[in-house]
Amino acid sequence: MPTKTHVLTSSRLARRVLSSSLMKAATTPHGVGRYVEMIDPLWSDTEVRAVVTEVVAKTSDSVTLTLRPNRNWKGFRAGQFVRLSVEIDGIRRTRCYSPANSQFRRDGHLELTVKVDPNGLVSPFLQANAKPGLVVQLSQAQGEFYLPLPHPRSILLISGGSGITPVMSMLRTLTEKAYIGKITFLHYAFTEGDVIYRAELDAIKAKYEGVRIIRAYTVQNTGGELHGFFCKEHLVAADQHYAEAETYLCGPMPLMDSVREIYEAEGLSGKLHLEQFAAPIRSVSTEDAEGTLAFSTTGTSVENTGRTILEQAEDAGLNPEYGCRIGICFSCVRKKDSGTTRNVLTGDLCSDNDINIKLCVNAPVGDVSIDL
Repeated sequence: MPTKTHVLTSSRLARRVLSSSLMKAATTPHGVGRYVEMIDPLWSDTEVRAVVTEVVAKTSDSVTLTLRPNRNWKGFRAGQFVRLSVEIDGIRRTRCYSPANSQFRRDGHLELTVKVDPNGLVSPFLQANAKPGLVVQLSQAQGEFYLPLPHPRSILLISGGSGITPVMSMLRTLTEKAYIGKITFLHYAFTEGDVIYRAELDAIKAKYEGVRIIRAYTVQNTGGELHGFFCKEHLVAADQHYAEAETYLCGPMPLMDSVREIYEAEGLSGKLHLEQFAAPIRSVSTEDAEGTLAFSTTGTSVENTGRTILEQAEDAGLNPEYGCRIGICFSCVRKKDSGTTRNVLTGDLCSDNDINIKLCVNAPVGDVSIDL
């Protein structure tokens, strides 16, 4: 049994390590911050870092993380997203996720629910490895998908699958703020068991008279309020006064396309607000691709296949950073040294040199050199 004089408290040990580290910092190329991080992994002058405090599996194919960010975090508006970065096999990987909690959550923590893609990289890693104590890096909140001030008097929320997270944040924010307008929440899932926030939605429906929850199951033929895929009949059944509401939409592309078509046909596009985290359909062909795509930093060159620069870089064995893969998060921006590129979403050409471009939504047209 050690005597009291041999026992070193954790606080004394931390001070001793820090003191020793600071002395080393004075005689090494590393700054003091490098050693402070040894004591507190969340510490940073500029970076937003967060520690996982809780991990819950709300469905079999999702993982919900509760995160405590450091003091660099500036908060978010319900509906916005963050870029989360983790290190996998020595490489930092970044993906975009929308906080699902109210923007007014009192403890300042974030809740991120991640739908696990079995063919993905980051989501399976988080499902298998995320535990309390894991430290991740976050961006500040981004995106223009959020509730305006003052709030509309009538709000229609439409989501599908994991697209529930940003609109769930909106719903939680509105109910926590005692919003007195009308809210309709139309959510699509394969079955009842695939509804990530099923129990909480039931509780909200029972508690708030001004909130109408409509669940539509696309595979399950029983339970819920609607069955099958989105259509005009579903829209009217959910809210017969939908034309008067501001509509906020997030989900898979087929759902979003169906909603867009109806709103455009009825001249209501100005009332439809959406968040898109699925890969968009490309508007250009890869059949007539020619030229060479050069990566000037690594000295690697490949024959142009017509795919996006990000995809061709990955095919060449490179590991450029990316987040959304749909051109909204700016994680994959790199400098184009020379050549012409085409935006695969719009078809627009860019022949300017020494200009930053997004690798995930641009493809080479002829010879192109990228600083990568």
